Amino acid sequence: MSNYVDAHKLHGTTTVGLQCKDGVVLATDNRATAGFLYIAHRNVKKIAKIDNHVALTMAGTVADAQNMVDILRYYANTYRLQNKRPIPVKSCARLASNVFFANRFYPYIIEILVGGYDEKPDLYKIDLFGSINKESFVSTGSGSFVAYGILENEFKEDMRVDEGAKVAARAINAAILRNAGTGDGIDVTIIDANGYRELSREEKLSMIIK
Repeated sequence: MSNYVDAHKLHGTTTVGLQCKDGVVLATDNRATAGFLYIAHRNVKKIAKIDNHVALTMAGTVADAQNMVDILRYYANTYRLQNKRPIPVKSCARLASNVFFANRFYPYIIEILVGGYDEKPDLYKIDLFGSINKESFVSTGSGSFVAYGILENEFKEDMRVDEGAKVAARAINAAILRNAGTGDGIDVTIIDANGYRELSREEKLSMIIK
């Protein structure tokens, strides 16, 4: 039973993505739940690095999300080897969309954000049926309705990633305070011209304390 829960039932989350002037910010909480009553894990990593310039966030069933990460990493590596350059962020998002659509009759129970930087920042939201939308700011998961309260109020089109990271961290923190499926810490990642970077615990803590 435990293996079944681990492989198929873990979910509950809040993810946030912001397309800033100079890069993309992705943020998530660390809690995984089995149903709405049981906290299955308190230290789940929900931001997955696909390549040094692109990553995704995951909200939904853990096993499905891990499979999607493996698929995108495989094709990103293959693209780099064959073309001697990184896969475009838009192509990575379109690949995820195609995988979702091809499996629509037995769908992946996840919703993802794909964000990265290749000459410019790009951010996409993709649902379990393969619908893909380019976004300036977006949230998914059980606490997204709380996170949007912060994003709608604080996001600005011309903000830089250092400002965007603070907004994203506060949005996740608000969801932690108000949504039972969200909690146990915050992960924040910046992807810009310098590549993929995860913020330290001290950096994140300073962002949610005004």
